[in-house]
Amino acid sequence: MARQGQSWVYIGLGAAVGAGDKGRRKRGRGQGRGWREDEAGRWKAILAAQRRGEDVETSKKWAAGQNKQHSITKNTAKLDRETEELHHDRVTLEVGKVIQQGRQSKGLTQKDLATKINEKPQVIADYESGRAIPNNQVLGKIERAIGLKLRGKDIGKPIEKGPRAK
Repeated sequence: MARQGQSWVYIGLGAAVGAGDKGRRKRGRGQGRGWREDEAGRWKAILAAQRRGEDVETSKKWAAGQNKQHSITKNTAKLDRETEELHHDRVTLEVGKVIQQGRQSKGLTQKDLATKINEKPQVIADYESGRAIPNNQVLGKIERAIGLKLRGKDIGKPIEKGPRAK
């Protein structure tokens, strides 16, 4: 869409622009993946407007035509970059040492403990070294396996086995 007397030109790119499938060339077998006639016309109009020195605004759908079911939000990307103000909390070294001591007192290797709680050995290594992002589900499984508390005020104290609440 071009307006006379204005300093901008809007030319939409994408399947939503235009009326239906009119003017589109159907591609048969073996015709390649070149531009369709209407796409080539739009690109020519964009290039002509740029040559005239006009401001050109184009918009394209993000991830259109791709099989993108899961997207990363802006906040997740910020957390992944781990700036000073936004960062993931890590397991403390105190907790890592308690896990290591509890595991060794039971005579278990990292692999044995991981197998016992249905996790990968790397998860245990990350928790022991303080690299892991705490997950209460994993911490609970480790607590039950080694018999020591890993959360709250009583870190390192034995778990009291009492009647289970229903």
